[in-house]
Amino acid sequence: MPKNLVIVESPAKAATIKKMLGKNYEVIASNGHVRDLPKSKMGIDFENDFEPGYITIRGKGELLAKLRKEVKKADKVYLATDPDREGEAISWHLYHALKLENTNTQRITFNEITKSAVKASIKNARTINMNLVNAQQARRVLDRMVGYSISPLLWAKVKRGLSAGRVQSVALRIICEREDEINAFVPEEYWSIDADFKLPGEKKPLTAKFYGLEDGKVELSDKKQTDEYLKAIKKGKYTITNIKRGERIKKAPLPFTTSTLQQEAAKTLNFSTQKTMRIAQQLYEGTHIKGRGTVGLITYLRTDSTRISEEADQLAKEFIKENYGADMVADSVKAKKENKNIQDAHEAIRPTYVELTPAQVKESLSRDQFRLYQLVWKRFVASRMQQAKYETISVKISDGKHVFKASDSKVIFDGFLAVYTTDEDKVAKSVLSKGLEENTSLELQEAREDQHFTQPPAHFTEASLVKTLEEMGIGRPSTYAPTITTILARRYIVKENKNLYVTELGEIVDSIMTDAFHSIVDVNFTANMEGLLDCVEEGVVQWKTIIRNFYPDLEVAVKAAEEELEKVEIHDEETDVECEQCGRKMVIKYGPHGKFLACPGFPDCRNTKPYFEKIGVECPKCGKDVVLRKTKKGRKFFGCEAYPDCDFMVWQKPSKEKCPDCGSLLLEKGNKLVCMDQNCGFVKIASKET
Repeated sequence: MPKNLVIVESPAKAATIKKMLGKNYEVIASNGHVRDLPKSKMGIDFENDFEPGYITIRGKGELLAKLRKEVKKADKVYLATDPDREGEAISWHLYHALKLENTNTQRITFNEITKSAVKASIKNARTINMNLVNAQQARRVLDRMVGYSISPLLWAKVKRGLSAGRVQSVALRIICEREDEINAFVPEEYWSIDADFKLPGEKKPLTAKFYGLEDGKVELSDKKQTDEYLKAIKKGKYTITNIKRGERIKKAPLPFTTSTLQQEAAKTLNFSTQKTMRIAQQLYEGTHIKGRGTVGLITYLRTDSTRISEEADQLAKEFIKENYGADMVADSVKAKKENKNIQDAHEAIRPTYVELTPAQVKESLSRDQFRLYQLVWKRFVASRMQQAKYETISVKISDGKHVFKASDSKVIFDGFLAVYTTDEDKVAKSVLSKGLEENTSLELQEAREDQHFTQPPAHFTEASLVKTLEEMGIGRPSTYAPTITTILARRYIVKENKNLYVTELGEIVDSIMTDAFHSIVDVNFTANMEGLLDCVEEGVVQWKTIIRNFYPDLEVAVKAAEEELEKVEIHDEETDVECEQCGRKMVIKYGPHGKFLACPGFPDCRNTKPYFEKIGVECPKCGKDVVLRKTKKGRKFFGCEAYPDCDFMVWQKPSKEKCPDCGSLLLEKGNKLVCMDQNCGFVKIASKET
């Protein structure tokens, strides 16, 4: 009988597909790419119209020899790598590395690893899509030119081992801009008044917020104003003057895309983007399920579409009807495609078999696999269910002059909430859901004031950074996780309690990229480049046209930067600290974690020690010098040089000036000086000398 050879990327995927296709098919894994640009040089022939010079990846020779033997035995070869640009490129590289030009070779793709999907793909086998291949080639060559042109400049400027990248540099710029916003933020004071009213026959009081006066809302900006209102409020006799009842709906969530899965897994499971993608890949490629064998549990994990196939939609609705009732099935669900950047090449991420509930597969999965599968399954099922309905009530309480308001809601129809809820969906019980009537007299039990300060923008988390990158059109589903992983690995940023912070090293690299290669870190430029790559995929633009237009500007920028960076190259800065071992004046060096002190007598003297930069400010607790320090993960702060004996520390740089009102330190925030004592609230514009 004819023998068919199917080549996929991973051994796990090969094992899953082999069991579906039977003895007439041999399934082998290529273990990812088999050819790539060389690591030791640029690998692009500039004299020959930017032709990439691919070579066999080191260590893949033996695997390719094995694959060639299998090709000779086969009557037909199917290239079944992933259904995206990267997968198409791997198939193209395999086609040339295995010399398949004169063989019966075809390309097959499937969005889910199920028996029906794999067999359907074989019936619809096609040739390699060169538009997809060329879109990947364009990205690879662009990234290689940026990385291999600029990274040596970073080595000369800062240290060896650093890197610049077309997307990673933009991601770093976005994080740095957010840090600048946070550092420049000056909190503004505001106040609020809450009151507890006793309802007739109820033990629990009704809590309402001060709205203002009958003729309009009042903003409370300081304690004096608040105290005046509080005094007047306590004298009033209050009545419920208005009750509004109504309904609101909450639409069911859309199924996951790569971006939304990464965001939700980060928020609810505390997974990094890299971990989410690794576990999702395992679920996609197949895991052994008791009673069913090896099963691919979810569809392809790299997608920006919320579209679902008609078959999957129908099966989900039948499942919901059987298990939750016909009234829970959604009438119709529209996929979201507002963003022009959405490619819509694949379905959303969903379970391949909706009847395989999380409870049924729990014993067969690791804890993390189960938690991620449960998240995907619940979100998909919820997306096919009816919207939730809430009963709402808002109450106005007044003494004829001062107005308080309270509002509440309760679920009257669960809809999708029967399957999928978030923290936002959890509603606390309130007395407002009781039977209230207008003109009911209320007794004011207590009125209390509270001081607040406006908060700065939040630090980026991996989840919020992915969301921002997607909204700005930076990168694609396959690039979010590796981009964040790279800038973390380079120690340009660090992660503490989910938040991302820029390190000193990251600030230096960002400064160089912004000054010397402004267009590369420009968000609009990078987003436009993604659009051009999409045009290559659609066959509208030739991939080398992009390279021809891009490289000359890069070459000019690199040459200009080489001259400028030579002039501003960092030399070892001598300090007044003596080396204890040889008596030389120690110098400042840069390492992966920033500055440190080293003996200039290296290699004869190898003495090093931490570097603490004095800022000319005395510690308010013990009088010793305040120095620039860093956390173990590289985040900068200012603390006493006597640590751990003295625990003084602040995140913003203290000024040499002190607060004229309370004598506390003033902290530098952008162009302002702010008293470190929030209860003081003193703010002034910083002078240029400060």
